[in-house]
Amino acid sequence: MKKIYWGLLVVILACVAAYAAGVRIAPLARDFDPAPLIAKAKSYDPLIERDRFGVPHISGKRDADVAFGIGYAHSEDDFATIVDAVLTTRGRAAETKGKDAAVGDYLVRLFRVWEKVAAGYETQITPQNRAIIQAYADGVNLYAAQHPGLVPAGVIPLSGRDVSAGTIFRGPFFYGLDKVLKGITEKTPARDAGPPKGSNGIAVAPSRSSDGATRLLVNSHQPYEGPVAWYEAVLDSGEGWHVAGGFFPGSPFMLHGHNAHLGWASTVNNPDLSDVYRLKTDPAKPGQYFFDGKWRAFEKSVASFRVKIFGPILWTVNRDVLWSVHGPVFETDHGTFALSYAGEHEVRQPNQYMAMNKARSLDEWRAAMAMQALPSINFIYGDEKGNIGYLSNGQFPVRKDGFDWKGTLPGDRADLLWSQRVPFGQLPQLWNPKSGYVFNSNNNPLIASDPADNIKPESLAHNLGLQTNMTNRAHRVLETYALDKSITPEEFDAYKYDLGYSDQSVLAGLIKQALAFDPKGNADLAAAQVMLKNWDRRTDTANRGTALAVLMGEPIGRALEKREPVPPLRPALDAAIAHLKKHFGRLDPEWGQVNRLRRGKLNLAIAGGPDVYRAVYGAKQENDGTLTANGGDTFIMFVTWDKAGKLSSRSIHQFGSATLDASSPHYADQAPLFVQMKTKPVLFNRADLKGQIERAYYPAR
Repeated sequence: MKKIYWGLLVVILACVAAYAAGVRIAPLARDFDPAPLIAKAKSYDPLIERDRFGVPHISGKRDADVAFGIGYAHSEDDFATIVDAVLTTRGRAAETKGKDAAVGDYLVRLFRVWEKVAAGYETQITPQNRAIIQAYADGVNLYAAQHPGLVPAGVIPLSGRDVSAGTIFRGPFFYGLDKVLKGITEKTPARDAGPPKGSNGIAVAPSRSSDGATRLLVNSHQPYEGPVAWYEAVLDSGEGWHVAGGFFPGSPFMLHGHNAHLGWASTVNNPDLSDVYRLKTDPAKPGQYFFDGKWRAFEKSVASFRVKIFGPILWTVNRDVLWSVHGPVFETDHGTFALSYAGEHEVRQPNQYMAMNKARSLDEWRAAMAMQALPSINFIYGDEKGNIGYLSNGQFPVRKDGFDWKGTLPGDRADLLWSQRVPFGQLPQLWNPKSGYVFNSNNNPLIASDPADNIKPESLAHNLGLQTNMTNRAHRVLETYALDKSITPEEFDAYKYDLGYSDQSVLAGLIKQALAFDPKGNADLAAAQVMLKNWDRRTDTANRGTALAVLMGEPIGRALEKREPVPPLRPALDAAIAHLKKHFGRLDPEWGQVNRLRRGKLNLAIAGGPDVYRAVYGAKQENDGTLTANGGDTFIMFVTWDKAGKLSSRSIHQFGSATLDASSPHYADQAPLFVQMKTKPVLFNRADLKGQIERAYYPAR
């Protein structure tokens, strides 16, 4: 007893000392009352019907009922990820994840996310859309109230403001703002060294189809898990919101997919949507910067956030936050810099997403896009009338000629400030080309169809800073879809699941370099060169050359994607040889032996690879040397309007609808179909659900 007493006394004294030093003990008890959340839920009345794959089909009289239903259903399947998304956008992720999440918490404050929500939530988001995002939050709240043991302290209740903050904070990172920030803080000025990892989208008009149909491929490449992993649902409200497609945790809007009349695919674009300014400062004038002929004081505040140290112990961190007329300011050991970026003051995204979801024609959808509330993203469009199109969207600033806008700009000139936005009509876009197809695979937006139809630079605004790269996937579109003048339904699918690398690809170029190395005295290198020379550049599971080539090219591809210095090829090749010999005892194991999809008890061979149209990215497993697929092809949709305009669609998810619940039968039930490159029907209309409903319930009753 004496030892226990002194042990408790030591703990108490340590806690007192920690409190005095700025450390807090995280509360363990749940800190919300479920009763009012349950009572509020009764103002909504959605029906959730789960089909035999567990996909939720949510219906209700009002849009708000349906939004409540998707919030509840997504919580059933992935509540923890929704919580993570909320903590991130509240700048509180480090409270549970520790120091690795502290940078994000600081950026929430540096980017003034919540100040923007406070300024624009009531005035820039329409009352109808505020009701929708609040209803989504209330659906999450009901699930939390029913499962309080799953809820970390300080999270519930959610509100529509959390949804708004999520769109504000998340949007700029899709066009690579994280890499720009790294360039500022780490003094790596190469800001346009390579494209993001991926996504594919293609639309084929009736003139290009063998059967006169319009076809759309929705094929975004995302992580398999986390806050930007796809979740599938079908929504149907009595107020005209009827969509099927992909959703992100923390948001009620269908981000890509289709409604009854039209659909779109999204791919990440990488234009220059941010500008970095070097500010002139003077130690004799602390807290000031020189601008437009005079010294100005920085706008200054203090970011205060808590970081998990160990167990429930939290350390409160205080950091200065500075702003100039340009935007957020970074003080580094190589200078003081300010940043202007697309999406910096944008709150209206819910308005645009809902307008896109409800659009019934090309004119209505283009009117939604003309709102220009979304900071970036490519869109590939198709509809029941046979219209197709491509838009490389972005909130581009009007930039003055005569400056290197991709470099660091002088921060003392008022004429270099962002003051106007390039109008919608001057963005890169292509509608109903004679060729009958449009595409994007994270490539140069001026290459979107046949050469005669491609977007002309003279039709665009100046100084957009468009990307100029061509991915392997873009080359393969030009070598498959683009060469086929009459695409059958079977060919449309087969081209999507193309497993090859083009002769024009980065990897093909690396192989040429590898074949030039002198193999004298190195039997392993000589054998590897023979393999690489004879490799057919395909990534099917039985292929015996893929592992060596992909492992050799992976460090170079990763560096290009992250805009880091590209490592030399020879060490990468030597490392690939050593890895394969160590773990597989040979240089040519079958690709399916190396490339695996793992989920629960499933461990499946999977075809595809980095930057092929059937994109699969994997993480090395140290114990056995295999790769576990963790990104690339995820949720895929094939959408068709036949010659008469009748809609049908098919989809597949890499895991299943239960994205977090390992006890669910839908935790991995789609994975076998996914690795076989097969799909399931999308049950879009109520008639389609007949005989397919596994479970139906009213969560608020």
